[in-house]
Order: sequence, then C-alpha cells, then structure tokens
Amino acid sequence: MSTLQISLAIIGGLLLAIVVAHGAWSARKNLPMQPTPDPVSPGIEPTGDELPPDTQAERLEPGFDVDSSLDALTALTVPEKKPGLDALIDVIAPIIIDSVVSGEAALAAMPGSRRAGSKPFAVEGLSLATGAWETPAAGQRYSAFQAGVQLANRTGALNQIEYSEFVMKAQAFADAIDGQPEFPDMMDEVARARELDNFASAHDAQLSFTLRAKHTAWSPGYVQQNAAKLGFVAGSIPGRMVLPASQSGPHAPPVLGLSFDTQAAMAEDPEQTALRELTLSLDVPQVLRAEQPFVRMCEAAIALAASMDGVIIDDQGQPIRPEAMEAIHADLEQLYNTLEERDMPAGSALGRRLFS
Repeated sequence: MSTLQISLAIIGGLLLAIVVAHGAWSARKNLPMQPTPDPVSPGIEPTGDELPPDTQAERLEPGFDVDSSLDALTALTVPEKKPGLDALIDVIAPIIIDSVVSGEAALAAMPGSRRAGSKPFAVEGLSLATGAWETPAAGQRYSAFQAGVQLANRTGALNQIEYSEFVMKAQAFADAIDGQPEFPDMMDEVARARELDNFASAHDAQLSFTLRAKHTAWSPGYVQQNAAKLGFVAGSIPGRMVLPASQSGPHAPPVLGLSFDTQAAMAEDPEQTALRELTLSLDVPQVLRAEQPFVRMCEAAIALAASMDGVIIDDQGQPIRPEAMEAIHADLEQLYNTLEERDMPAGSALGRRLFS
C-alpha cells in the first residue's frame, strides 16, 4: 500500500471518528434535562456538616414520630364535611313531619342520585340532639327535614326541567317518611337562578401561565424536582402537581396547579421524554384570599423560569411582563372585594360551591 493510500485511510478514519463524536455530542445535547442526583451517597444518613451553614438550623433530625404520623394520617382520612344548604345559592323546600324520624329511615328514603340534572341536590334533617341542620346519619333522630337544589354552578343556571326533577326527588323522599314538602314558586326560583348565574359568570376567574423551555427540553423528573423545591407535591393524576393550601383543612382545594403532558408522565421511560411546556394554573374563587394565591403564582412562575431556563408566556405565546402581572393583581383585588360584598368570598364554602 502506498503512502498516499495510508494517508487517505488515516484521514478517513479521523473524519469518521469526528462524525461519530459529533453525533454522540448532538444526541446528548438534545436529551431533556434530568433531575440532579442526591449528593449524599445511598445508605449514608446526612449530618449537619454536609448541609450549607444557613440551612443547618432548619434541618430535621431523622426518625419516625409515631404521634405526628398518626395525626397526619387522621387528618387525611377524616371525611370531608359538606357545606350545608344556604338560601343564598339554594332552592330550599321545608318538609314537615308529624313525628320524629330516625336517621336510618331517612337514609333509606334518600334518592340514589344526589343531583337534579347538573345541579347538586341535598336533604338535611333537624337533629334532636344538637338542634342543627345536618346530613342525615345513622343513630340520629330528626324533627324536621328540608330538601334543596343549587341555583347555579359552572354548568349554568337551574332551569325548569332541573327544578321539576328536584321536586320529584324531594316529593319521593317526603312520601317515604310521611312528610309534607312546601315548594317555592318555580318561576321565581328559576329567575333567581339566572340572576345568580349572571353574577357568577361575570366574576369567575381561572388564570394560567405557560412556561416554555428556551433551549433544552425538560424531563418529567426535572420538572418535578424543581417544582418540589417550591412546595409542590404530586397530584391525583399523572402529569399534575399541586401547591397545598396552608390555611384550610385537608380537603381544601390546592392553591395552585402545575401540569404537563399526561402521556409523557405515563411513558415507559419518562426520563427520556422531552417536555417543552408546562402550565401553572389558579382557580381564583376556590382559594382563600388570605393565601395570596396570585402573588405565589407569580413567584412560582418566575422561580421555575429562572431555575429551568424557561420563559413565561401568555395564550398567544408572548412573554408576560411584570407590569402585566401587576395589572392582573389589581383586577383580582377588585374581584375579591365584589365576592365578599355578595357574601360569597373566594375560598368560602359558598364560593367554592357556586364556582364548581
């Protein structure tokens, strides 16, 4: 083989090596960003010396606190107390009875469905033990009952067909316990439902920010790791995280939601799945004003964009500037005031029921 042929072979080999290396570099560059592994070796319990000085005081000592764990489990398993009927947002029909009715008899008479059309339907009994209206329960005794149906929710206003279904359900319950219901005028209640629906439609607010990757895409684990640093926890469905409320019970709606592609979260190898967008959302009427949800939404969006090399955009794909956030905040403050004036403040039982 001549010197020329050897030289060409060497050059060809070098070019092939360069092409292979470039391909590997490009493939690695295009991989979605991965979560950072825990710097502490597996099986080694971290000590205060391994933490930054400013976090050593906040470090929790390892261990299992039985009492606190049982308290947390109890809080999670306590059934949610349903808000009672309220004349502000419900049609209420009193049911008069001649003698005391047991909770067992009331439960047996309850209809199979707790809805009239798309509106929640409920029956309450006046407890002999407490003197308060409550959902019928076994072991209790009741001196009167009332049936109710919600005037409006996000599906619209109560209509005549739904009112008629309410009457049928309430009458069937009353007949089963030998009671006599008194129904308000249908046309008056339907008109009241339309007025309430008009108010709700004009004062509903569901906000969202979209975070888009500037350069490298994200893996689901990378998103979850960065969101967890801000207090987000896994939601009930794949691809959703939530920021829990701090001033309400265990059944309170979350302050914020963070969602990304469900299919990516359910992929066989999610860490090889590329995400380029995620959505940060706030259902304003569902969250207490005291939680400062919009302020926390802006802070979370800015923090995530900074840590994940992303940009905050609106529905048209345009960057959202700080002055736009300030304008939205001012509008929300007025919305909060209006809801409070109507005795349906955001995050209250009535507010959550109406805007659901």
